[in-house]
Amino acid sequence: MSDTYDLIVIGAGMAGVAAANKCGAAGWRVAIVDALPYGGTCALRGCDPKKILRRGAEIVDAARLMQGKGIDPDGLAINWSDLMAHKRGFTDPVPDKMEKGLTGNGVETLHGAARFTGTNTLEVDGKSCESRRFLVAAGAIPRPIALAGANLMIDSTDFLNLDALPKRILFVGGGFVSFEFAHIAARAGAAPVIVDRGAKPLTAFDPDLVEMLIERSASVGVELRRETEIVSVAEADGAFIVEVKSGGEIRTIETDLVVHGAGRIAALADLNLEAAGVAYGDKGIVVAPHLQSTTNSAVFAAGDSADTKGMPLTPVAVIEGKVAASNMLKEVQAPPDYAGIPTAVFTVPELARVGMLEAEAKEAGYDVDVRFTDTGGWYSNYRIGEKFAAAKVLVDKSDGRILGAHLFGPEYGELINFFGLAMKLRLTAKQLKSMTAAYPSVGSDLGSLL
Repeated sequence: MSDTYDLIVIGAGMAGVAAANKCGAAGWRVAIVDALPYGGTCALRGCDPKKILRRGAEIVDAARLMQGKGIDPDGLAINWSDLMAHKRGFTDPVPDKMEKGLTGNGVETLHGAARFTGTNTLEVDGKSCESRRFLVAAGAIPRPIALAGANLMIDSTDFLNLDALPKRILFVGGGFVSFEFAHIAARAGAAPVIVDRGAKPLTAFDPDLVEMLIERSASVGVELRRETEIVSVAEADGAFIVEVKSGGEIRTIETDLVVHGAGRIAALADLNLEAAGVAYGDKGIVVAPHLQSTTNSAVFAAGDSADTKGMPLTPVAVIEGKVAASNMLKEVQAPPDYAGIPTAVFTVPELARVGMLEAEAKEAGYDVDVRFTDTGGWYSNYRIGEKFAAAKVLVDKSDGRILGAHLFGPEYGELINFFGLAMKLRLTAKQLKSMTAAYPSVGSDLGSLL
């Protein structure tokens, strides 16, 4: 059989698999290729395994919140090796299941490094392949950091495979990875420090709620050092000495582990996109709104590989993979719909967002009704002993529609989905408030937030 395909997908993560399955089921000759095990970052090295580890942190935290309220948490602890084994019980079967699902849809599964050799050709470990269409969905890698000793840092993948958890951990950068892992580590008995060069971490989230999260983090032993820059990392006597610069002064922090949490860039450097005439940058391949390369019509991109308006989230990658596949199959130019897609930082408790930030809404010219509520004393949080919880809902005064919702508290990663659905369907705050929820549940708090 000729190695000429209708579609070759580069990257067997969620975006690539979604597109390959769709086009394979439609009768196209499709191949998918990845040098790593099938499943991608989310299923194997990110969201899913991270949240399994978070479960241990949730249980420990929940018991401690109820101390003196009927629960004695003394002696309760995370067994790290057992928790990691539980994580592997989920991740280990993923590649095989993913590959079987693809072959069931007629997709040829290839393993190896892909590299473009022309506008319609590429090599997979030296084997030449030709295709009418390509979808690049190769994911992202940690952003390179130019400092002495950068090679001594581990990344999020390494953290999720630690056999043992060190006592002292320094996280570089004030983003998702650092905060989520620091919260897990703190409940597992470690002493985490987050070093962030900016004045405000988690800049994509409501600043008022971020400050509440920082206070909650400190209460469980997570230290945040703001406006502090990493200068160098060095090994010394079985530990690491990290030089940091703050306020013009150089200080040192001794730690047992340094974790890179300072952002990611599109994993495109090894694909030889220049040979295919594909324009790209750190944010991904330059694409039109319908996800087709602006410089090579044979190439589409999705997820972290595409420079789009979508957030770097797994659900967004899946949407883009499906839309790219549909556009190729139907030869249309439909853009993805990014309306009402929420995102969350899965600390304990979690911080969630959908829609505009307060500053963004005001800068866009909206007359905003800012509905802020401290929910720390509400029944749903009193019941579990949580005092740190709040919500901020932004409503357009002109028509009552929800412009954004920002939540910090237990189970608010679920509650945010109601706001996302309301925004996608363009419901007003009054219409959403009319929903009758099961009581007592966190969902029943929704009406009072509006």
